[in-house]
Amino acid sequence: MQRVLIIGPCGAGKSTLAAELGRTLDLSVYHMDQLNWRPGWIESSKDEIRAWLATITASDRWLIDGNYGGTLDARLARADTVVYLDFPIRLCAWRVLRRIWTYRGRTRPDMTEGCPERFDLEFFLYLLAWNSGPRLRTEERLREYGGRVVRLRNPAALREWRASLDKATA
Repeated sequence: MQRVLIIGPCGAGKSTLAAELGRTLDLSVYHMDQLNWRPGWIESSKDEIRAWLATITASDRWLIDGNYGGTLDARLARADTVVYLDFPIRLCAWRVLRRIWTYRGRTRPDMTEGCPERFDLEFFLYLLAWNSGPRLRTEERLREYGGRVVRLRNPAALREWRASLDKATA
């Protein structure tokens, strides 16, 4: 695994896994949320994001976490492995609410400084609609992807996979 994407619903634990996996595999970690958001919750332009991603994905070793469907095809074209945290939405919704409470008013580690955690109804509704929209588009893109997909359906499967990976890299 040299060029890795971590995808899945909001709250699945993509950024947490990215930090752990980056250390394990000695890969530079890039969070799509940090590429997308500027301080004050101002979105970067699509051209800016594409330019940053072109530079990142041109290198031989990287790990990128986040969905951002508008850039997924370009990232998939260079990735050798996709880790898909395909967790139940009710678990993800609970984790998002816990994250909001834990970091309320502060910037979480995987987010751009100056973007304090807050409840956003539109974001929460996006998560609740994952199975009927974003999941379908993600599944379609993965069917066309020719690399390795590691689909993990719950935290226990993730722990088991991580343990096997840790043994393999030890």
